[in-house]
Amino acid sequence: MANRSELREKAMTIIYQISLYKKNKIDFNVDEVIKENLEIDNEFVKDMVYGIVTNYDELTTLANEYLNNWTIDRLDLTGASILRMAIYEIKYMDTPPIVVINEAIELAKKYSDDSVRKMINASLDKMVNS
Repeated sequence: MANRSELREKAMTIIYQISLYKKNKIDFNVDEVIKENLEIDNEFVKDMVYGIVTNYDELTTLANEYLNNWTIDRLDLTGASILRMAIYEIKYMDTPPIVVINEAIELAKKYSDDSVRKMINASLDKMVNS
């Protein structure tokens, strides 16, 4: 069974793919995208993905609010996916914010560059402490 970190990584991959489809105005089926990326059914990943897709615009607005003089669409798609995911998890799930921030930073270290990691860290800090 995958641990939460691995599940977040799966969710990030799915959100990344969906963001790519949205950006290029390609129709997609959320269930199909989940199935393509998930070997076994997982509630955590599904809840996260559906929640992010449902609240996509709100998460974008929140991200832009907390990013300093920057917008989420200027981040690389991976960084943007990590940020949307973290904001969603802080706002709608009961994971402690410190855990969410640490997980987001770990994903950013692995998949984004240092400047993106710093922006994610700063904006999540700002969100949690405002």
